[in-house]
Amino acid sequence: MKSILEAIENNADTKAFAALQIPDSYRAAVVRKEDQEMFAGVASADKDPRKSVHIQEVATPEIAPDEALIAVMASSINFNTVWSSIFEPISTFSALTRLARESEWAKRHDLPYHIMGSDASGVVLRVGSAVRNWKPGDRITVHCNHVDDQDPSSHNDSMLGSNQRIWGYETNFGGLADLSVVKANQLMPKPEHLSWEEAAVNALCNSTSYRMLVSPNGAHMKQGDVVLIWGATGGIGAYATQYVLNGGGIPIGVVSSADKAEILRGMGVEAIIDRRAGNYQFWKDENTHDEKEWKRFGGDIRALVGEDPDIVFEHPGRSTFAASMYVAKKGGTIATCAATSGYMMEFDNRYFWMRLKKLVGSHFANYREAWEANRLIQKGMIHPVLSQVFDLNQTGDAAYQVHKNMHEGKIGVLCMAPREGMGISNPEFREKVGEKNLRHFRRS
Repeated sequence: MKSILEAIENNADTKAFAALQIPDSYRAAVVRKEDQEMFAGVASADKDPRKSVHIQEVATPEIAPDEALIAVMASSINFNTVWSSIFEPISTFSALTRLARESEWAKRHDLPYHIMGSDASGVVLRVGSAVRNWKPGDRITVHCNHVDDQDPSSHNDSMLGSNQRIWGYETNFGGLADLSVVKANQLMPKPEHLSWEEAAVNALCNSTSYRMLVSPNGAHMKQGDVVLIWGATGGIGAYATQYVLNGGGIPIGVVSSADKAEILRGMGVEAIIDRRAGNYQFWKDENTHDEKEWKRFGGDIRALVGEDPDIVFEHPGRSTFAASMYVAKKGGTIATCAATSGYMMEFDNRYFWMRLKKLVGSHFANYREAWEANRLIQKGMIHPVLSQVFDLNQTGDAAYQVHKNMHEGKIGVLCMAPREGMGISNPEFREKVGEKNLRHFRRS
């Protein structure tokens, strides 16, 4: 590992990287199959990733012809890392077992441990015999769409592929490790003005927000659209806010504290709703909605921007979904990609069908969408939303913060990178982009 890190720090050429010895094992953040039932009977909120996440040495797998072995300089925590760590809503080991049935190469994934992580920035160390566009030494970021490009169902929109999966969640060998194995069609160029940790936090959330809002596969936002964004300083919400501002839309950011509202103001958002201050009670009890609260919420939106939202960027799920469906403009669109508060959602269908609204389900992004979202990062038009940085040995603590919603933006994790701030290869462009734009979410 020392020689790999030295080659990266010294900007070694392709020949030097190809000559490096690959270690037989590496350090990784894992959950163990033997622990799947450790939280049985424990309420979701009380499940603790610090108890289930382990840092251990794992065997370096052989790479398939269409894969690359990468040195991971940094990764990040996503909600799917939390789901893996608390074995909810399902244990990810069942997904690994299903994947193993597909091919001889897929059998590698069915192990007694699961290496988590669906984001990474780093350097290519080895490429399989079928890889054409990447070579050892390339600095890259990784998107998490794991798809078989020989499956015809993947070729209109790979997110519709019959065996589409999320790398590091529904596959093994994820990014929270010193090394990782990825398909070549997951690789994208690393933005040169960003550090390793800044480059590592974008792909999953940025691509998700791009597809939900910008892509024709999502809400296809246009100039002037009013967009209600739940969790506007969270992982995907913070990127959504930037896309609305960049695209000539009018964002309404919903946050849960005055501090988070201040972050939005720094980004240029004028219409902000502090849901905690507003004390919205969309449910009278566990089974009963409160329509008056939907109307109050809608009234507060109109007081800010003078009209109902054209688009609702919805991901909390059960706690907010009926209100989102109500407040969307007649003919408007509700785009949803998650359900962090519960996935069994209810809404009043009268406000849906009689007002001709559209409901769009959205899940991550295809390669083209991820590439375009990364291109905007490269051009300094969309910025990382990094708030904190942990070391790989602290993965459990980092996942705990996300589980408890103690964070803003994204939490980065240093893997092979020994310290923050490394990996910037274009400081001149970074200066042009501006440190202020790169540090809206930093706590210090």
